[in-house]
Amino acid sequence: MPPGAERGGGELSIAAGEAASLGTVDEVAAALAGQGYLADRSLATAIFLGAELELPVLLEGEAGVGKTETAKALAAATGARLVRLQCHEGMDLHHALYDWDYARQLLSLRAAELAPGAAQPPELFGREFLLRRPLLEALEHPGPVVLLIDEVDRADDEFEAFLLELLSDFQVTIPELGTIRAEGRPLVIVTSNRTRELHDALKRRCLYHWIDYPSREREEEIVRARLPGVPEAIAARVCTAVERLREEELYKLPGVGETVAWARALLALGAPNAPLADTLGVALKVREDIDRVRETGVLSGV
Repeated sequence: MPPGAERGGGELSIAAGEAASLGTVDEVAAALAGQGYLADRSLATAIFLGAELELPVLLEGEAGVGKTETAKALAAATGARLVRLQCHEGMDLHHALYDWDYARQLLSLRAAELAPGAAQPPELFGREFLLRRPLLEALEHPGPVVLLIDEVDRADDEFEAFLLELLSDFQVTIPELGTIRAEGRPLVIVTSNRTRELHDALKRRCLYHWIDYPSREREEEIVRARLPGVPEAIAARVCTAVERLREEELYKLPGVGETVAWARALLALGAPNAPLADTLGVALKVREDIDRVRETGVLSGV
């Protein structure tokens, strides 16, 4: 982290000219756009309020609409450290918060046995043997932090209950060390693909925003922002194709990332008019979806 990093209120800044400001909604939108992420005004407003009110922002939406990229762009724009916790089924505190370096603890005990006259061995459950996981890293980092709790809906109810203490007071309790409070409040982005409903208690601690698939025109802007210099014909073609695919009853609809990848694939082929059916695997990841699209001719004429 560069020297002089500091955070105050709803603004994250490093040194002049090194980081974007989040002082207004327009500045949030401009900061994200500077990283190639085009946020609509409602999303920029949610992020601004999250920073200003020091509240986590819960982003829900279908997979691939850009929830995770919001946090990445935000950290890059502000010069903050991005700390990411990828949630999964069966995750517990030892994956998310802390663990103990048992191998070093055993070595320390063994060394003390072999040299009984040596200095007193360190406390086995002290900070010397503490392994910091993402949540503890975010709390103890001295500079600006964007904490991304990704796909929280994949975690179990027990872990969601643990998050309540963290998101309420930005503090956690480790039995061997006591209560640890955040050095400074991180800007927290929580994402969910809505594979299950989150508990109301967690939602109440967050600002909520739903990210939907963008319109075709907006998606073309995103493709041009992510792939500077892409021909208009390619951007328009893949966005029209993706718009048609999202109208079909498919197992997995293509996200914005697949749209950008599809445009990149046509650029790599050097054939902007190549049959889209030949590159369907860039946008669709389920065999039955690919077969259905080819059989029905959904993309004919695109």
